[in-house]
Amino acid sequence: MKYRKLGKNGPEISVIGFGSWAIGGGGWASAWGSQDDRLSIESVRAALDAGVTFYDTAAVYGLGHSEEVIGQALKGDRDKVVLATKCGLVWDESNAVTRSGTYDSIIHEAELSLRRLGTDYIDLYQMHWPAENAPAEETMRAMDKLVQDGKVRYVGVSNYDVPLLQKSLSVRHVDSVQPPYSILRPAIEQELLPFCLEKGIGVVAYSPLASGLLSGNYTYDTKFGEDDWRSRNKAHTGDSLRGNVDRAEQLKAIAARFDITLPQLAIAYVLAHPALTSAIVGVRKPSHILSVLPATDVQLDDDTLAEIRAIANS
Repeated sequence: MKYRKLGKNGPEISVIGFGSWAIGGGGWASAWGSQDDRLSIESVRAALDAGVTFYDTAAVYGLGHSEEVIGQALKGDRDKVVLATKCGLVWDESNAVTRSGTYDSIIHEAELSLRRLGTDYIDLYQMHWPAENAPAEETMRAMDKLVQDGKVRYVGVSNYDVPLLQKSLSVRHVDSVQPPYSILRPAIEQELLPFCLEKGIGVVAYSPLASGLLSGNYTYDTKFGEDDWRSRNKAHTGDSLRGNVDRAEQLKAIAARFDITLPQLAIAYVLAHPALTSAIVGVRKPSHILSVLPATDVQLDDDTLAEIRAIANS
């Protein structure tokens, strides 16, 4: 495993991160279908044994259940990992989820996450989505208070653009941003990644396998169950799916030249950008993360990166 420093002030973390949306199972995470907690814990332990130190979850994943599972799985090894969770998505008694970034909400959500995780501090606390009921500055003031109180070590945001980052930076340094980033979704290369490099903000990218499109397992006939959000996603259905399957087949040929798999190529591409700290891999079973770890040793030259981009844009 390799490790990189999270921005200019953050800790060193593994360049492959453990993504735990799906292990929430049920509730809000039912978009991925049900999940066996025992398999989830086995996956966490396997990743830990392989040197993965960065574990990313969120309060809303399974409406708290993912945090509980992660906390249970890491019990006894808390000091060996960088534990990240997210706030800003809250649910009511009917489990309806809304965005909230108010000062009081952020403080309260942190207390609930600490309890579910079974810890007295969160290494990286991230605002999940831009709030609809509070300015970014108010959210950052709450985050800063949590740091001052010793309940949070570092502050991050997720799904923020450059203008929102600039507002947040007017209050305190932002240690990291978590955007979607993959061969098939490279838009952040234009503005966000250069900005993060300039400001010393770490980048932990999610969905580097494009929610399975870069798994190499899809065909024109791939269908998703009604309880899977991909059945309603344009990129995973119809003509868009066929186009992405064609791109995946071309990318497999490049992967073969390096004697690696398509998922390993996809991870290596993301990690090749100098702004990147870590690529978060969604995990439901040990093989999901163990199978991509060889990507950390792959070096892609400029010509290969250009070839990959050309395929993505075709």
